[in-house]
Amino acid sequence: MNRQTLTDARYHTIGYIDTAKDGKQTARDVGYRVVGHYDPRTDTTRDARHHMVGRGNLLASLIPSR
Repeated sequence: MNRQTLTDARYHTIGYIDTAKDGKQTARDVGYRVVGHYDPRTDTTRDARHHMVGRGNLLASLIPSR
């Protein structure tokens, strides 16, 4: 699993995106709480409650900034 660290303009960590071997991605906030999932097979992004947010990879928009 690969992990990408997301930072704000001041280089403070605001979250993470983990990518599994099958391409599915999970977004986590700075406290490691899951905020959403992206499935490349269906090209949909879902929030932590599995409600569809939209088409395409929108995970970065689900991570709250400080």
